[in-house]
Amino acid sequence: MELEFIFRTSAFKHDLKEADIRHAFETCRYMGQYGNRENVFLLLGFDMKINPFEILFNEIEGNTVNVFHAMPCRNLFLRLFDEGETL
Repeated sequence: MELEFIFRTSAFKHDLKEADIRHAFETCRYMGQYGNRENVFLLLGFDMKINPFEILFNEIEGNTVNVFHAMPCRNLFLRLFDEGETL
């Protein structure tokens, strides 16, 4: 089943492209609940140039995700690429 995306304007605040966000979902290395926030998830993957990338999103019914944050991965989350830890 293919994901459907809703992209909020805030997802492009750091000048990243839709293709990079989609690629990060395809190359997912970590996904988990973000802090104590209900229905907010952190995904770590790679952009089209294989740079580490972080995304925050909500799940919407079915296979739809609402992406509202995307940027190059901060040092805070880099350890999750290798360790698979939860926040």
